[in-house]
Amino acid sequence: MITFDRTDQSVFGRWWWTIDRVQLGALAVLMALGTVLITAASPPVAERIGIQDTFYFVERHLMMLAPAVAIMVGISLLSPKGVKRAALFMYIAALALVFATLVIGVEIKGARRWIHVPGLSIQPSEFVKPAFAVVAAWLFSLSRTNPGFPGALVSMALYGLTVGGLILQPDMGMTFVVSAVWFTQFFLAGLNILLVMILAGLGVAGLIGAYFTLPHFASRIDRFLDPAAGDNYQVSRSMEAFANGGLLGTGPGQGTVKFSLPDSHADFIFAVAGEEMGLIFCLFLVFLFAFIVLRGFARVFNENNYFALLAAAGLLIQFGLQAAINMGSSLHLMPTKGMTLPFISYGGSSLMALGFGMGMVLALTRKRFGPGD
Repeated sequence: MITFDRTDQSVFGRWWWTIDRVQLGALAVLMALGTVLITAASPPVAERIGIQDTFYFVERHLMMLAPAVAIMVGISLLSPKGVKRAALFMYIAALALVFATLVIGVEIKGARRWIHVPGLSIQPSEFVKPAFAVVAAWLFSLSRTNPGFPGALVSMALYGLTVGGLILQPDMGMTFVVSAVWFTQFFLAGLNILLVMILAGLGVAGLIGAYFTLPHFASRIDRFLDPAAGDNYQVSRSMEAFANGGLLGTGPGQGTVKFSLPDSHADFIFAVAGEEMGLIFCLFLVFLFAFIVLRGFARVFNENNYFALLAAAGLLIQFGLQAAINMGSSLHLMPTKGMTLPFISYGGSSLMALGFGMGMVLALTRKRFGPGD
């Protein structure tokens, strides 16, 4: 067990006594459960696609989890000023890569969201998501502390640039999450409510436009509203898994859905949890996600730093919304979306970006932060 004396003035000593250790522990539990579920869900996927090493995805997950934890801890050491700088650097680099995917990206299922480098596949939009939330919070806070600075207008311009790049890929799910977080921050910043309503109306209009112009997006909506409108194989198998699992589940490793569900280790890993671990375990996962989000809000609402409040609120909403979308899709409560379950699903870019985002949350909710930076 890690222990530090309260008088320890080293970097890690101050970090240990100022960070939210309960929040850190909850994230560690989530990562541990993710490793267990990846171990249960991924071997059949490896066999199905012809990989000889059945634990290939488990090994890859652990390889990505280690640097994700290192990133989270490293970022959590930063001051609010350091968080701003890290987010700005990440936003510029990731947004440039988002537009680069349109030229050099690999097309998968009609979308260009990934850049392949030797031994690794990077999804830049995963990193844009947390970075933009912090950059937007910074700009909104500048509008309040420096009345002459057009922070809201700059934020609006960057929002348009960001969602423009995401729509061109296209990635409507990521666009929705980024938009929901940005609109919420706009509202929390206390800016013109009429402008908020206008932007919300434009968002609804954008969704309607996407339905009529993007066949893939329209197909998912149609299949959700009318299961007979197309192929709902994965959702049907997912619902079957929850029915099989019942209250206590079939037991670790005893499920059958993972042998026929293509994304059982990624987008539909919650279905594997439902079948093998049961309803009680799934409810515990929901509780754990809710606890992490609510605990973060409880900490940040005690802050006098306006930027920290807006940034942490945006990151926490993003974290909770991503979990809700993944679990809701698995339960057929909303249209399917290729979005990972935070720290549970397989995905290198997702793990790294989540480590970056939650590291900023831990940094912004540390006790030593006051009104200044």
